[in-house]
Amino acid sequence: MENTTTEVPKMMDAPDLNDISLSKVLYALSDENRLKIVLLIQSAGGEMRCGSFAEKLGISKPTCSHHFGILRETGVILTRLDGTTKHNKINAEALNARFPGLLASVLAGARGLI
Repeated sequence: MENTTTEVPKMMDAPDLNDISLSKVLYALSDENRLKIVLLIQSAGGEMRCGSFAEKLGISKPTCSHHFGILRETGVILTRLDGTTKHNKINAEALNARFPGLLASVLAGARGLI
């Protein structure tokens, strides 16, 4: 008998839609490195591996992890686990549902950072 189950991607905890607050999202995006992380994910087509940010940003891996944690806790990004590798993507669907146009406006104003 053939095994037809497909593995469901494991996602790290993210806030529920109603728990994503404007003040927390703006706080997360107020840091230049966190804003650059979001811009890099966007420019990469929607998802990037965690290990690829430190060199691009010129900061340490622990500092990147700190920024990923803030972005994830505030609902700005989602992190998918693939074995020991973490992939980040912008939580655009939730952000646009909660605050229509906010993400596009912030990212359009920050394009010159990367």
